Amino acid sequence: MVERQRGFLVLRAFGPGAGALFAHEPGGHRWQRIPPNDRHGRVQTSTITVAVLREPAEHELRIADRDLDWKTARGSGPGGQSRNKTESAVILTHVPTGLVVRCESERSQHQNRMTALAVLRSRLAEAQRSAAGAARNGDRREQIGSGMRGDKVRTIRIRDGIVTDHRIGRRGQVERYLRGDLDWLTE
Repeated sequence: MVERQRGFLVLRAFGPGAGALFAHEPGGHRWQRIPPNDRHGRVQTSTITVAVLREPAEHELRIADRDLDWKTARGSGPGGQSRNKTESAVILTHVPTGLVVRCESERSQHQNRMTALAVLRSRLAEAQRSAAGAARNGDRREQIGSGMRGDKVRTIRIRDGIVTDHRIGRRGQVERYLRGDLDWLTE
């Protein structure tokens, strides 16, 4: 996890097959569950939207050092003895656009600097692609949708142990889906 804010999460996946792994994830996902403290068996439903953005290579997007403002801070949240004593968190600001990235996922300031720069590079590249063509921005909005029930691509029903992929009309087991099995769909 690279960045977490209330209602917003950035996850960075890399390596061979990372793009293929998340190729079918964009869109709305509906979770249906029964809270453990509910005695009446009422089903609660939550909806999240997912967008998958490609991270550009270094040679695709050059950022001048004079356009970057680096700051360090102490990491927040629970941690070990040195968590609140060392300034390992990095706050990176791209001065021309005002984009700000905060990264504190690693223990090392050097690793957080590299991660923050990669996230900033991907956000800048996405902003350039969006500005370059309204069609690209339309594709992204089409991936996410409105977040309403009718836009769902997948439903996860914990109570029944079923995951339904609405695009292809197939179902699978929740346990296999949550475990990350690539072949969670059944016939």
